[in-house]
Amino acid sequence: MASVAKDNVTTADGIRGTIDAGHLPPGGDVLVRLEDGRTVLTPVEMLARQDDGSYRLTLGAADLRELDGALEAAGGRRVVVPVVEERLLLGKREVETGRVVVRKRVVEEQQAYEQPLSREDVVVERVPIGRIVDGRVAERQEGDTLVLPVLEEVLVIEKRLMLKEEVRITRKVSEVTQQESVTLRREVVEIERVDGKPDEPGAVGTGVA
Repeated sequence: MASVAKDNVTTADGIRGTIDAGHLPPGGDVLVRLEDGRTVLTPVEMLARQDDGSYRLTLGAADLRELDGALEAAGGRRVVVPVVEERLLLGKREVETGRVVVRKRVVEEQQAYEQPLSREDVVVERVPIGRIVDGRVAERQEGDTLVLPVLEEVLVIEKRLMLKEEVRITRKVSEVTQQESVTLRREVVEIERVDGKPDEPGAVGTGVA
């Protein structure tokens, strides 16, 4: 509840008054005594709180005259001021605003599209090898190339050299004595004196080989 003070109500036409209660009951009615002697029982919602703590009664002179007439008709008794509020009620309903006719027809048109497609090609290459192997050769993968060995049985006639024998030759040096007859010639010089008696026999010989 909000606490109130004396002389803290002003009507829409500037008439001052007081609230005949120590507190404002939330959602209830409150008795307002105006300075001109009139008493108004009004709902709390009719009082608007101001910045200085006072309240403003949202009733004007016309409203108070209507209240006076109501008081006279009621024999001077208190009159309860009804609070009327306009509220917006939202709803919806279907309303036919028009009709449409839909027709469907087939239209043919030629359009060109470019789409990259991938394709795999196989390149077969025969590589002659001609090498004798001892057994089957397994296939192998070299990058993107699959190598498939192709084997074939062939008749092989083989010629080999065989060492039949060895001939051993040994050279020997030996000395032998051999006799032969050789004819050797030599010259012999004979000197003969012709002016006297002959020289004594003698000779000077020279050997010639």
